[in-house]
Amino acid sequence: MSLQEAITLALLSAGGFFCIVGAVGLLRMPDFFTRTHAASVIETLGAGLILAGLAVQAGWTIAAAKLAILALLILLASPTATHALAKAARERGVEARVEDER
Repeated sequence: MSLQEAITLALLSAGGFFCIVGAVGLLRMPDFFTRTHAASVIETLGAGLILAGLAVQAGWTIAAAKLAILALLILLASPTATHALAKAARERGVEARVEDER
């Protein structure tokens, strides 16, 4: 296994791991705001690592440049969209679920 393949495998595995953990978190979280947090982790970190792994595998090609542009778009748009959703929900009266501290 070459170094390029090892780096690709590590990045794709880490990205897949974060996507799975985020999906489980999306199902298990109790309210809207924590679910949007889990979804933003999937989009930003999981997809970013997967795109980085694909870019390493592609090498210095136009495909890697396209993947970098896509990663930049996700990096900028995903947190902005998550913030807008949370702000709109808060303005509409959606309350966060607060547990009693013991």
